[in-house]
Amino acid sequence: MKIKNSLIIALIAIAFYAGWSFDQSPAVSEEIPALQVKADRAGYVVAEQIRNQDPHYSPVANQPLQKQVFWGDTHLHSNFSMDAFIFGNTLGPDDAYRFAKGEKVMATKGQPAQLREPLDFLVLADHTDGVGAMIALKAGNEKLLANPTLQAWSEILFAGEEDDARQLDSTQTRSDTPRELEDKDIRGNAWDYLTATADAHYEPGTFTPLIGFEFTAQRGGQNLHRVVIYRDDAETAQSLLPLSPKESSDPRALWDFLQQYEDISGGKVLAIAHNGNISNGLMFPTAELEFGGQMDSDYAERRARWEPVYEVTQIKGDGEAHPLLSPDDRFADYESWDLGDFAGVPKIDQMIPFEYAREALKNGLALDSAYGANPYKFGMIGSTDSHTSLATAAEDNFYGKHSAGMEPQPDRWKDAVGGRGEFTVPGFMMAASGYAAVWATENTREGIWDAIQRKEVYATTGSRMTVRFFGGWDFTQDDLHASNMSDIGYNKGVPMGATLLQSRSDAPVFMLQTAKDPNGANLDRLQVIKGWEDAEGAVHEKVFNVAWSNPELRSMDDSGDVADIPSTVDEAKATYSHKYGAAELTALWQDPEFSAEQKAFYYVRALEVPSPRWTSYDTAQFDVEMAPYVKKTTQDRAYSSPIWYEPAN
Repeated sequence: MKIKNSLIIALIAIAFYAGWSFDQSPAVSEEIPALQVKADRAGYVVAEQIRNQDPHYSPVANQPLQKQVFWGDTHLHSNFSMDAFIFGNTLGPDDAYRFAKGEKVMATKGQPAQLREPLDFLVLADHTDGVGAMIALKAGNEKLLANPTLQAWSEILFAGEEDDARQLDSTQTRSDTPRELEDKDIRGNAWDYLTATADAHYEPGTFTPLIGFEFTAQRGGQNLHRVVIYRDDAETAQSLLPLSPKESSDPRALWDFLQQYEDISGGKVLAIAHNGNISNGLMFPTAELEFGGQMDSDYAERRARWEPVYEVTQIKGDGEAHPLLSPDDRFADYESWDLGDFAGVPKIDQMIPFEYAREALKNGLALDSAYGANPYKFGMIGSTDSHTSLATAAEDNFYGKHSAGMEPQPDRWKDAVGGRGEFTVPGFMMAASGYAAVWATENTREGIWDAIQRKEVYATTGSRMTVRFFGGWDFTQDDLHASNMSDIGYNKGVPMGATLLQSRSDAPVFMLQTAKDPNGANLDRLQVIKGWEDAEGAVHEKVFNVAWSNPELRSMDDSGDVADIPSTVDEAKATYSHKYGAAELTALWQDPEFSAEQKAFYYVRALEVPSPRWTSYDTAQFDVEMAPYVKKTTQDRAYSSPIWYEPAN
């Protein structure tokens, strides 16, 4: 009825302005449009006069749009990814978008699934190698079935047992898969479908599907994957078929492709490096590069150009810090995956410094001094890397890494989520993580992409807490508590992801403001993590506690530490209370050890109070008894993008 009424109104308006007579005399119908135009012009002049008067009543009428926080997942897979299909995923791109928009869908294993709150944006990043090939194989594609290996795959996948299909799990990480899987017609048709489906679900202002893909680069089993995100629509993105790692796994080849795409299409694109904890020491090189050659200014400049943000947390573990690298940080050992790589090659301690974000940020300062460019001047986001088509990161609503055995069921905590060779990764190591939070003026492709490109983003491990972080020299306590704190932050300083250029010799002032997830746990503490380069070129780090809840129960000790908040978690029942913690934490902070001559970065880590981990919810839901070494309590957290400080000389 609403559509019908709107149509009638529109037709009437057209008829009116066209001078159609209806029941009026011709003389009257001719005069009314002219009078209306005259009135419109007069009204416009008056409106312009009023608009140009000062002051204005509306505080936002002549100001730029306010930035808002938008939530999304930049790393999700549907059954168009070869490994997701082999894992048993039956949900396609349309299902992934509908789920992200808040609709209820049926998961592969037949359970209804729905988000508590919809996401604002999504990147469906299906793997480009063999993209759509398994769907074509199931449809009986003659090119594929002509290959005896793929004929055997077809029999295993579509006529065999599920356990037999699991034997194919490792195929995508191998280099000897049949060349027919890279057929350009199949890949082209798949890319056209994926991009067109993204366009079909685009609702500017409400939901933004950003077109993307995952470039599954690796050296042996060492993961060097990148997610590529377009600013563009389907027609533009279809200008060039995405690069497959079967052509080259060198990240420099990907950067060449990105430049080629922009040159051909006139569009814009960027890449996000995959969480590096399965790279076995290759993700953040400082000397020898991943595929040969030595670190130089060209590599540093190109990586900084094309990879502005980093995926610091996801289902395959957290990559902010590691206890081996940060022994004085008692919160560093969070959801650590440090067993080995995809091929089952065990990790050794010498690899770990080149896998974690904090160490890379520190090394970036030294590389900048050596080469005049910082390859690791990145912002931080989280995303799921789920292969179920379901972008779930909440502990109580977690659908796992992949559909075969990792969707909710009693034994998923002990089933293998990955690993081969000398070790197996058990299911309980999955982390219900993470999400990307983006500060943008509008929920559009342009708004979200631009915010990612300028690094005004932060990562969470699944919580939707709000984090603001500004740096400058003139902030005051009144600014921190002002109702327009964010306006002051932008006017007098810079936000997360930006650089503070030295303007004075005294320490800059940072404003921190964090609000809890309305559906999550209270806040425990705010910390500032600092990294800096000294006069000899060595890099260092320090963790500062700057605000915490329940000061009546705890205070900062002589070492700068603050005691843990009491836990209210009942692991058997998967419950907790809001007895402790805070709904909001704020701080105005200056570095007490600041040196104006030293390059540095600062970022915020916000921690919630303890709450049940997904394993606790599984224990209660399925009445299962897990091994005593399985963690059932967690402390969700957020990592802001850094603010870098650069001295004048």
